[in-house]
Amino acid sequence: MRRAWRALAVLALAGCAGPEPGAADPGAPAAAAQAAAPQPAEDGRGLYGTLEPFAEHAVYFVVTDRFVNGDRSNDQRDQGGAHPSFDRPLPECDGVSANVGYQGGDFRGLLDNAGYIREMGFGAVWITPIVENPDQAFTGGDPITCSSFLSDRGKAAYHGYWGMNFYRVDEHLPSEGLDFASFTDGMRAHGLRTVLDIVGNHASPAWSMPEAQPGYGQVFDARGRLVADHQNLPPERLDPERQPLHRFYATAPDLAQLGDFDPDNPEVMDYLVGAYLQWIEQGADAFRIDTIRHMPHGFWKRFTGRIRAVHPDFFMFAEAFDYEAAKIAPHTWAENGGVSVLDFPMKQAMDEVFAGGAGFERLAGALHLQDGPYANPYELATFYDNHDMPRMDATDAGFIDAHNWLFTARGIPVIYYGSETGFMRGRAEHAGNRNYFGQARIDAAAQSPIHAGLRHIANLRRVSPALQRGLQLGLRMEGDEAAFYRVFEQAGRAQIALVLLNKGDAPRRVEVRELLQPGQWRDGLGGETLTVEDRLAAEVPAHGVRVFLHDGPPRRADLRARLVELMARRLGGPEAPKAD
Repeated sequence: MRRAWRALAVLALAGCAGPEPGAADPGAPAAAAQAAAPQPAEDGRGLYGTLEPFAEHAVYFVVTDRFVNGDRSNDQRDQGGAHPSFDRPLPECDGVSANVGYQGGDFRGLLDNAGYIREMGFGAVWITPIVENPDQAFTGGDPITCSSFLSDRGKAAYHGYWGMNFYRVDEHLPSEGLDFASFTDGMRAHGLRTVLDIVGNHASPAWSMPEAQPGYGQVFDARGRLVADHQNLPPERLDPERQPLHRFYATAPDLAQLGDFDPDNPEVMDYLVGAYLQWIEQGADAFRIDTIRHMPHGFWKRFTGRIRAVHPDFFMFAEAFDYEAAKIAPHTWAENGGVSVLDFPMKQAMDEVFAGGAGFERLAGALHLQDGPYANPYELATFYDNHDMPRMDATDAGFIDAHNWLFTARGIPVIYYGSETGFMRGRAEHAGNRNYFGQARIDAAAQSPIHAGLRHIANLRRVSPALQRGLQLGLRMEGDEAAFYRVFEQAGRAQIALVLLNKGDAPRRVEVRELLQPGQWRDGLGGETLTVEDRLAAEVPAHGVRVFLHDGPPRRADLRARLVELMARRLGGPEAPKAD
């Protein structure tokens, strides 16, 4: 299996035969320094997919409570009274038990393992919401089953999405001397940015309880004063005109039994903007916006405008849970707030290819590299599973193949915690998807072939501007084979990456002649320098990847012409420049 992530084949090159590729780790300082040295461009013409600074960083996503319990003193194990919130196991689902109570993960557990995350090749960590949530387990809602979704009866707010005071950090997360600001400082010291998950369309579950519970359906301001209360009433029974505490809420139901905010109330906007500006000041580097499609575009246009008035170019990406690109793309348009999105259409294609056996051609249609619906497809957050859907049900080889694609193709890769070892693969939310990971699994992760493969390809992306931001130019994507270029040229830096992927069970010899830039190339995973004339041929291991890097601009006329066309047509949506 080790040859799935190590280069083992002898290169056959026109004009030069390369040496046996080695096993150098791109995460090692020497290899990183070599990979980070693209040569200056020869002219001022830019060629790139995006210049967004955040695109440099692959993202590791954690449900904070389920990662590592680094400080047992903040567990609040006795909290909740008659409705305790810590350790609430569910009946087994196919032999696996999930838990809907707190499990103890916190800032300390994350910071203690920042080195583990960084060494895998990530540059950012997306954490679930940090705001104060109700203390008790919820007694309303629908019963939980192994396959249920948006069913919350008996669930505690361990996930953080049930905010009641958006200005205060939940007491399960900090430790003595480690508040949110100290946490983000500590992560940054390890080379990691913090992506804060934020909620803009709802507070906590707000109605259907047998008896009203403290915190549920209530919102408090920075000084702890009650500013909104659903009063355990269904939305249609709210009376915002006569009852001031109802003003924050919409009067029609939407998601489950949540207290949905009124998007037209300026008090709601003021409240949320004030809270989230506070967390930026304390170190949040980017936002992931929850359930963006459940508020109108105008709301997000106003929200992002106010955030960026204080922090220009602040990066945000959002969840719009839909597999049709045309339905999620409008969120990315400037007229609607200019928020990038999680690439659900690509997720669906990846699941079919790497878990279902479809060929690479299935991914081609999800790229949208020219004249597509997205404002910029290169800024999409790409992923194959998360906390709201079953984890990808693939073999070890399927995960390795998925990572080889995810970290070389366009977009910003996002990996859900535990997927580096195939943790809880195939499991839905209440069947183990969000189970506690823990220190023991982290300590053993290096033994997993999935982890080893991920570490190699993610660290290569970490030091390659072409893989981070370069234009993607396809050569072929069919069956078990994919070949494409990524090209970056801007502000005195230039690099071409040639990516060869093989998801088959046997090694595959791949030859590239199309648009090949003559000159010096090097094996990104092995480090050898190669002289290329008119062809490059290499053996790609079973379930393997080869990346060759040319540290200079594209000088070949036909290659440059294709790239200039891609550059001119890469942006989409109504604001895109129109081709002649």
